[in-house]
Amino acid sequence: MMLTALGLMSGTSLDGVDVALIETDGKQVKAFGPSGYRAYHPAERNLLRQALGEAVHLTQRDARPGILAEAERAVTQAHAEAVASFLTQNRMRPEDIDIVGFHGQTVLHRPEKRLTVQIGDGPALARAIHIPVMYDFRAADVEAGGQGAPFVPVYHRALANSLDREGPIVVVNIGGVSNITYIDGDTLIACDTGPGNALLDDFMYRTMNQAFDAEGKFAALGKVDEPWIARALELPFFALPPPKSLDRNDFASLKLGDVAPADGAATLTAFTTAAIARVIPLLPRRPRSWIVCGGGARNLTMLRMLRERVGSATVEAAETLGWASDAIEAQAFGFLAARGLKGLPLSYPATTGVPMPMTGGVIARP
Repeated sequence: MMLTALGLMSGTSLDGVDVALIETDGKQVKAFGPSGYRAYHPAERNLLRQALGEAVHLTQRDARPGILAEAERAVTQAHAEAVASFLTQNRMRPEDIDIVGFHGQTVLHRPEKRLTVQIGDGPALARAIHIPVMYDFRAADVEAGGQGAPFVPVYHRALANSLDREGPIVVVNIGGVSNITYIDGDTLIACDTGPGNALLDDFMYRTMNQAFDAEGKFAALGKVDEPWIARALELPFFALPPPKSLDRNDFASLKLGDVAPADGAATLTAFTTAAIARVIPLLPRRPRSWIVCGGGARNLTMLRMLRERVGSATVEAAETLGWASDAIEAQAFGFLAARGLKGLPLSYPATTGVPMPMTGGVIARP
């Protein structure tokens, strides 16, 4: 039975809420619907940055001390507004949608402590939008000993299976953190690879008061500090085999020192691509093609640098295949909500390290 599912995603880059509609049975995608976006206002982004700082001290998944409670209300309200705007723009009613997949905003990810925290009040959102909401997707996986991330591989597989090309195929999502899905026949492997846009975005905000490096134009002007990248890649994480996952702030301690802003942007952009390429020796076979989605797919300098590091394999932005790059993660959580409703697995031993294939998610009804 096909479901009309609306996915909502707010990534670690703290830019805003992506909304995307798909028609799916949780195994394949019958049709892509429209997508939308609701940017976080500067005050909301600042609030979330404060929440990330406070979340470091959390020891319980449901605790919301101090600013975290305020941030959760803001996240929930922003998502409710995103859905309302989407429905209005597309002349839809709440009853036209079977399920909403609500990821929330990750503020802490510590799978080694069996702790992952995504703020966002699922029941409050369901009441506000008058549609059933599935939320808290990662908790069951982490509680069972999995990494709880990445969670999009099953959707990447559904997309890749629609392509007529020889594997291995790797889908790279470059958001705040970068992650890959390796698809080769029945083999599905996934892991985080390192920083995505988070270090670069934070650097641009700190040095240039800009939210990000649009199209990588700033990094294109700078010189890459390859010795700095080589030292950074010596961190133990990069030698670990998949599955493995990261928190947005795991590399926040890496300091560039006193560098020209363009050189800093170039170095951090190159670090993201070098970390992605570092995973190649850890995979069963060398990938033949790389498909890039997420915010990094719009960074032309990042795409160029990735091509330089993966040898003869092809590197292409997801948009060139007709995929809606900006909407893929939101689509994925609509897809995962449909799978969760049917009790299908959301994560696997080779994607998150969970002991057995696991379903997940909690349903809130209006």
